Amino acid sequence: MKLNLGCGFNKQKGYINVDKVDACRPDVLMDVEYLPWSFKSNEIDEVLFNHSLEHMGQTPEIFLGIVKELYRVCKPGARIQINAPHPRHDSFMGDPTHVRAVSPEMLALFSKKENLRWQEAGVANTPLGLYLDVDLELRYVESVLEERYITLLQAEQISQAEMAVIVKERNNVVIEHRMTLEVVK
Repeated sequence: MKLNLGCGFNKQKGYINVDKVDACRPDVLMDVEYLPWSFKSNEIDEVLFNHSLEHMGQTPEIFLGIVKELYRVCKPGARIQINAPHPRHDSFMGDPTHVRAVSPEMLALFSKKENLRWQEAGVANTPLGLYLDVDLELRYVESVLEERYITLLQAEQISQAEMAVIVKERNNVVIEHRMTLEVVK
C-alpha cells in the first residue's frame, strides 16, 4: 500500500491520496496531525510527501508524533519520498502555511546510525532516532537549483565548489530538496 500524504489537488495514481481538506476530494479525508492514524502497523510500502510535510507539525510534539506514526505504519524497507521547498527560497518564505523547514540535515536526526556516530564523536546533534526509537536512513538527496545557476554550471562559469559556497551563503539558489528515506526495522 502506498500513501500520498497531504495530497492537495496533486493526487497520484496507485496511491491512497490523503488530505484534510475535503475540497481536494482525497481518497481518505484525514488530518495527519491527529494521532494515531487509522492505518495498521507495518502495512505501508511507500509514502509520498510532495510539498506537504512543511505544512505539518508546527509544534515539535506534533511533528515528532507524525514521525513516530509514520515509522509505525511503514513496513521494514519502506520508502518515504519527501519533496520540500528549500527554506531559504521565496517559495518557502512566502507561504504563510509553511510551518517547518524540511532539510536533509533535519531528517538525518532520525537515523540511529547517525545518532550513534554523533554520540561517539561528541557531536551535539539531537539524536531523535534514539529518543523516539525510530530509524529512518536518508538514502538520496537532490537539490534542485534555479535555472540561472544550472546555466552557470553548465557553461563552466562557476565550479561545483563555488556552487556549494553559493548555496550556503545565498537565498533563492536551491528551489527544493528531493529526499528519500528508508525505514529500518
